[in-house]
Amino acid sequence: MNGPHDLGGQMGFGPVAPEPNEPYFHADWEKRALGLTLSCGAFAAWTIDESRHARENIPPANYLSASYYEIWIRALETLLERHGFASRTEVDGGHRVSEPAVPKRVLTADLVPSVLAKGGPCDRPLETQPLFQPGDRVRTRNFSPETHTRLPRYARAKTGVVEAVQGSFVFPDDNAHGKGENPQWVYTVVFSAGEIWGEGADPTLTISIDAWESYLERL
Repeated sequence: MNGPHDLGGQMGFGPVAPEPNEPYFHADWEKRALGLTLSCGAFAAWTIDESRHARENIPPANYLSASYYEIWIRALETLLERHGFASRTEVDGGHRVSEPAVPKRVLTADLVPSVLAKGGPCDRPLETQPLFQPGDRVRTRNFSPETHTRLPRYARAKTGVVEAVQGSFVFPDDNAHGKGENPQWVYTVVFSAGEIWGEGADPTLTISIDAWESYLERL
């Protein structure tokens, strides 16, 4: 979707100013925000793609005025309400009003190291062969879905060259909305700076993205 999260190439937001030796957390509450998000994700009630879409759906004014972990918490509140774990009244009031949904699993303290070490691999086998190979010229689709997509807005309707076939992975556009994993081949596609940014772009630069197969059209 074209939401406030998709800022690639947008102007007027000031320079990017990386913080030297930036700490993992800037306040103790951010640690709790991360812990809550991971613990609730372990309920197995939603996917990482649904959680991303929940963040994208935060109204632009609220999204752009929030810090990184504020965005995580606001999205988590939406997910908890959507899946019956906590109502808006309960979130705002800080205490339970009715019996919540029962999670499929609970992340207890003793399981945290092994769960974090395992991660959440999203590569999946496919019996079909890739439609594209390194060196193929392709064009990305030009679409603006209201649903989740991992194709950046700045890279739509652009012509590039396939650099690599990365493997087959869960298709997030479907997985975010309960339509199944439906894995697809994923490709690294390289674009010239001029193709992406137009006149005045540095001709020595290129931009690459990882694109699912259905994002691409053969030229």
